Amino acid sequence: MIINTNHEEYKLDYVAKQATSALWYTYQGCVILASVMVDKSPAEGDFLPLSVQFSQRAYAIGRIPGGFNKREGKLSEFETLTSRLIDRTLRPLFPKHYAYPTQITLLVLSHDQQSDLQVCALHAAANALYLANIGMEENVSAVRIAKIADEIILNPNVSELQKSSLDLYISGTKDALLMVEMCAQESLAEADLLEILARAHKHIRQTCMQYAKDLTPYRKPFNLVLNMPVPQDTQLETLIEESFHVQVLEVMAQMAKSERQADFFNLAQYILNTLQEDGHFYALEHIQRVLEHYTRRMIRQQILHTKIRPDGRGYTDIRPIEIETNLLPHCHGSILFTRGHTQALVVCTLGGANDARLHESLDSKTPLKERFMFDYNFLPFSVGESAPLGAPSRRELGHGHLAKRALQGSLPNKEQTIRLVSEILESNGSSSMASVCGGSLALCASGIEVRALIAGVAMGLIVEGEEHAILSDISALEDMQGDMDFKIAGSAQGVVAMQMDTKTQGISLELFEKILKQAKGARECILEPMQRAKNTIVPNVRALPAVESFFVPAKKIATIIGAGGRTIKEIIERFGVLIDLDKHSGAVHITSNQAEDAIKAKNYILELIQVQPYCLDEVLEVEVKKIADFGVFVRLPRGGDALLHKSCLEKHGLSADALQESARLQCKISAIHDSSGKIDVILA
Repeated sequence: MIINTNHEEYKLDYVAKQATSALWYTYQGCVILASVMVDKSPAEGDFLPLSVQFSQRAYAIGRIPGGFNKREGKLSEFETLTSRLIDRTLRPLFPKHYAYPTQITLLVLSHDQQSDLQVCALHAAANALYLANIGMEENVSAVRIAKIADEIILNPNVSELQKSSLDLYISGTKDALLMVEMCAQESLAEADLLEILARAHKHIRQTCMQYAKDLTPYRKPFNLVLNMPVPQDTQLETLIEESFHVQVLEVMAQMAKSERQADFFNLAQYILNTLQEDGHFYALEHIQRVLEHYTRRMIRQQILHTKIRPDGRGYTDIRPIEIETNLLPHCHGSILFTRGHTQALVVCTLGGANDARLHESLDSKTPLKERFMFDYNFLPFSVGESAPLGAPSRRELGHGHLAKRALQGSLPNKEQTIRLVSEILESNGSSSMASVCGGSLALCASGIEVRALIAGVAMGLIVEGEEHAILSDISALEDMQGDMDFKIAGSAQGVVAMQMDTKTQGISLELFEKILKQAKGARECILEPMQRAKNTIVPNVRALPAVESFFVPAKKIATIIGAGGRTIKEIIERFGVLIDLDKHSGAVHITSNQAEDAIKAKNYILELIQVQPYCLDEVLEVEVKKIADFGVFVRLPRGGDALLHKSCLEKHGLSADALQESARLQCKISAIHDSSGKIDVILA
């Protein structure tokens, strides 16, 4: 059976027939096998036993995997993040009390290197689950939005997305938004963001309605028995309310997760002993279950009716913030960012081009270089757990990825190799957003130029019927007992990154607007102490590496390398520096712990190849190399490229489109950027 809908092809009853549901998904040159496997016996416990695994096969683009074994191993970071993306979209839609272990597996079998794998995978997984008919009644769709110049593009291909200043991924049903992830190179005003979201949801609504029309006739019969909810022990809950309400409030006010859990256990034991003395006999597990239900109800009622949160804050209050700068004397930059009982130590390290992280992608034929890295480590003692350190979890990878996307747009120089590491020393909610705040300041503490400081805040939501409360800077307790975790990062001008998860059936655009407005106020409150901390930063001058960047004619790179690499090895050993060369552009980057050594190595290289470096205000005849949206890249006569910005052309009544490649112009050097060696020119 073949179903063609929304420009996609779904082939049913074709492969994997032993699975509960399986389909062969095709979109253009992308082929994905999606399978859903549901165990016949329900699991014990009050949780949804759902697992999603998205796996790419190297043969999908005619590649043999790297490494010694030459086969696929553990999931890559992209595979892990995509698995989380799908899980977070589908999890809220499962019926209450669903307890059957469910495994969703997605195998990328073929890829045209242009289709959006995350959108395709979500559609394949959601529709395989819908056809399985295990109680999920909503159709789900996703859309990615790009922005090139001022044009908004729905579902861009890989090439278009690489040129985009916006990467906005949205999934939802016909009625609401389920999950949002966003990364922008420039701050996006809340009003513009809402306009884009409205357009996205219109597309999602149309797609979902088409799925319902085309796929519903082919759903399997529903044959699961859902667990009935355990009836609440109203008598015991009444006893707790009458006799132990004050003790419950005291435990609710505990800030640290470890203390709260221990105190809840002690309180349950105390209730057990007290009730036994009064002739009421209950099992400890039963008291714990009823106490948990009562506490959840009390927390939500208190927030909604008294407008006071468990720790005494109002809806918009931010926890106290403390910031220490450059407290580690031998690190390039370090920040200790504390917000309430959440504490992140963020350390910045600067490196050379060879320090960039390499990773393979199905979207690229060659390994990609990741020059800006952000690693997030959630240390067990931060929540009072005695567990050994291990490999990063899915959650840690996800938080690090979000922080990286929040900060990368604030870096004007994309050629620097930078690694940020966030060590979570204490956690009581919003540790990923504390990492964003600390990371933005750690960049400044390392002497790196940033366009603007970036602050992050986690927003929460409590919904009961028609009532709702939006909470700024949520704690772990509010995250656990609430209905949403919405992380928003941005500058004073607007939003640069978002990640929304919801436990409800989705968020309406009207509610989304209120959340964004309240988050803007929270962000402004956080940016104030961050700006004060930035003004007091004293750089670790002795620890910072010195960088000398310049260009030489590309044909001279071979002279610098020398026969068998002997010349460059000699320079590195003689001056104690690191040297990165680009054979195509002629760029030379020298890194050293001592500025004097870097300058000596630069002068030695220039003397070796007998090339005069470029000077400010020097007039040159240049050749047009490439025309871009923001100006023209020109080829300099002694090697290297420069940028002629479109504003300069407009002043002379010219446009970039009017120029032809290889055309010659008279230009003057207007700027030489010390950190990158990049050169700007203006018309002479």
